[in-house]
Amino acid sequence: MSASEINEHVRYEPNEHPPYPLAAGTAIQATILMVTPIVLTVVIVVRIAEQPESLIVWGAFAALLVSGLTTMLQAAGLGRFGSGHILLMGTSGAFIAVCVAALQTAGPATMASLIVASSLFQFLLAARLSMLRRIFTPVVTGTVIMLIAATVFPVIFYSLTDVPEGTHSAAAPLAAGVTLLVVAGLVLRGPPRLRLWSPVIGIVLGCAVGVPFGIYNPQPILEAPWIGIPFTSWPGLDVSLDHKFWALLPAFVIVTLVGAIETIGDGVAIQRVSQRRRRATDFRVVQGALNADGTGNLLSGLMGTLPNTTYSTSISLAEVTGIGSRRVGVLIGALIAVVAFFPKVAAIIIAIPTPIAAAYITVLLGLLFVQGMKIVIQDGVDHRKAVVAGVAFWVGTGFQNQWIYGDLLGDGFLGILLGNGMTSGAIVAVFMVAFLELTAPRRRRLSIPIDEEALGKLTQFLAQFAARAHWNEESRNRLLLVGEETLNSISEVENGSGNGSGNGRSRNLRVTIRNTSGGAELEFVSASEGDNLEDQLTYLHEPSDVPDVREISFRLLRHYASSVRHQKYHGVDVVSVDVAGGR
Repeated sequence: MSASEINEHVRYEPNEHPPYPLAAGTAIQATILMVTPIVLTVVIVVRIAEQPESLIVWGAFAALLVSGLTTMLQAAGLGRFGSGHILLMGTSGAFIAVCVAALQTAGPATMASLIVASSLFQFLLAARLSMLRRIFTPVVTGTVIMLIAATVFPVIFYSLTDVPEGTHSAAAPLAAGVTLLVVAGLVLRGPPRLRLWSPVIGIVLGCAVGVPFGIYNPQPILEAPWIGIPFTSWPGLDVSLDHKFWALLPAFVIVTLVGAIETIGDGVAIQRVSQRRRRATDFRVVQGALNADGTGNLLSGLMGTLPNTTYSTSISLAEVTGIGSRRVGVLIGALIAVVAFFPKVAAIIIAIPTPIAAAYITVLLGLLFVQGMKIVIQDGVDHRKAVVAGVAFWVGTGFQNQWIYGDLLGDGFLGILLGNGMTSGAIVAVFMVAFLELTAPRRRRLSIPIDEEALGKLTQFLAQFAARAHWNEESRNRLLLVGEETLNSISEVENGSGNGSGNGRSRNLRVTIRNTSGGAELEFVSASEGDNLEDQLTYLHEPSDVPDVREISFRLLRHYASSVRHQKYHGVDVVSVDVAGGR
């Protein structure tokens, strides 16, 4: 493998064990970075919704405890729960808008019930991730992520001026402005190690500016106990499930699934930065991350705090430190959970003035909006995707701000359902993508057992497709060769060697094909637990003293296919192959 394909910056991979002093030092650094955003998101939501301060105290305790436990679960990896990597868990900014709406409309107990109910959909997504890949396309998820930022920004901007009555008019602009400038400046120009600390530095300097104006009140810090659990503040669960619950549930489900998309992205990225040798993405790791994320959301609902999600800080931390050891991840989670039992630590963050917290959240939401744009654009934007993203975004924004039929919808079920921009925008995006899928060229399907007769049946199936499409002889032969070599590669990889030996179990293969603008899109779905085809294609140029009979098939496949994508899930493998064709 060439030097460009080996990440020499990785000092410890997930299964390696750094010395305990190094592991402890890295864990302490990460814990300091994590505590502030975990608590601050709770503070912002509760204050915007004008709920009692006691709910902030309980929400901060519960959020820290759940975030710590799920960070440990992510790193340890218990069965199908957890990624086995350092994926830091914390309160999700994506839920700010829907949680504020739930608190204002129905109260804390209903919000908790909504979080519990919506968390179940995340487990479903993890179990059926391979089946839902055509529903939650990049254009849908990217558009909804942009809508998350667009729906939260109005309340954040309002919070920039939220100071006690009688405070000097310059207090909020100066404190928020310093926070915003420092955080943004360090993100833009700061060195990688300092960039990780930009939120802490910006908030500390913003508070320093606010102290002379009297907007930073240290009294709650002095009154908070050093050790304790605020049991009396638990909001409980509302099991009445009235019309408000059902009207708000779709918004929570949508945001839960969008948060899952973020977890999928982090699950993919953490594999890339935690391994020295470049490998194809293992989606079983992603499924484990989703299950741990769902567990965190379930616990968050039961404890009456905001849902959590993976933090992209995980990737930055692994890149900067070169440490991907799961031992460090377990230590980080344990430290975060321990901090939950020290109320004075949370009180320091709760005392941060609202304008300063809002300034920090502004940077995060700005990055979130651009992340949504990147997801849409990186998938390739044609006129169809542009219409889906543009119409869905502005319809969602219109409903959120009551620019569209605000008087007609009222405060009933439809008003609550469509009045949330993420819900209405996501509904529009999903319907438009579903329409495109239904009206696209029909997929032709073939289901066969992987046995001696499979190649003949596959060849006949592909030849019939080429004939219907009126492909020329060269394109037809290319298609047949790609089909043959993909089948051979899948069979050999599943057997684990080139000798044809398998585990004795019968395996089925489902093949679908449809026309595209440049040729055809083939999809092979099978059950296996073998190696990844993309890895095999990547490592072909490596010198080897041991001959591998599979190499011929891999080389032919790489030569004749336009692209090969192999996604491994628990129990299911999906190989997508693009083939150029013409008449």
